[in-house]
Amino acid sequence: MEITATLVKDLRERSGAGMMECKKALVEANGDLEAAFDLLRKAGAAKAAKKAARVAAEGAIVLRQGGDRAVLVEVNSETDFVAKDENFRRFAEAVGDTVLNSSPADVEALMNLPLAVAGGAATVEAARAELVGKIGENISVRRFVAIPAAGGIIGSYMHGTKIGVLVVMSGGNPALARDVAMHVAASRPVCVTEDQVPADMVAREKAIYMAQAAESGKPANIVEKMVEGKLKKFLAEISLVGQPFVRDPDTTVGKLLAAAGAAVKSFVRIEVGEGIEKKTGNFAEEVMAQARGA
Repeated sequence: MEITATLVKDLRERSGAGMMECKKALVEANGDLEAAFDLLRKAGAAKAAKKAARVAAEGAIVLRQGGDRAVLVEVNSETDFVAKDENFRRFAEAVGDTVLNSSPADVEALMNLPLAVAGGAATVEAARAELVGKIGENISVRRFVAIPAAGGIIGSYMHGTKIGVLVVMSGGNPALARDVAMHVAASRPVCVTEDQVPADMVAREKAIYMAQAAESGKPANIVEKMVEGKLKKFLAEISLVGQPFVRDPDTTVGKLLAAAGAAVKSFVRIEVGEGIEKKTGNFAEEVMAQARGA
């Protein structure tokens, strides 16, 4: 059967694959559009398996809110260039909708759910593998968090597509909740109040301060007071209520909340790629490798 330009065009529009890949699939399928599409999907899955070991530390955070809950989802790519690609963005947003609508227990459960797109029945994993084949980079759904309002107010803030924050607050108003979420994005508190700071973190800091103060040669009672002062300052710096508010450093977040009759119940802050060891390399070489189909 003759492989016409129209057939190639139709397969490209449907699959998003390159012209030569489409023509090759049509030749192999003897001009059968459906069979050629299946071949491209299989090739995409094979590419996805091949690229699965490659580090994906870039990407985007997606925020979705509805009813009395909100979710943040991190979807990763290998490069920031791909993170800005429209196909990647549509996939990430659809994953966010899936989490909001279906409330999966974990990422493994999420990947087996149908992707929330109009008319789509493919699972999240199948859509991810197909996207890998189309884009040529490893794509992964790394994590998500879902927070219920629990009778309070959910404040959210997105710093571009790289940092997402959710805050659950009792009292106050949505504008204040958003301001606090913005503060969390900028100041990275560890917890809401000092008593929530992990004991091992406190012990580690105290040991460091003790060693530093001991070198001063001052009496033990003075050393103890020095350590207490440093520890108190440290706890204030990493707890939300003790931090100077980013929009008004003359007041703390705690005082701001108290003045509004509000209290933060919980917060979550996630940033693209945090905790992932990023690979360093020559960008030009990476581009050339992709151009060669590596």
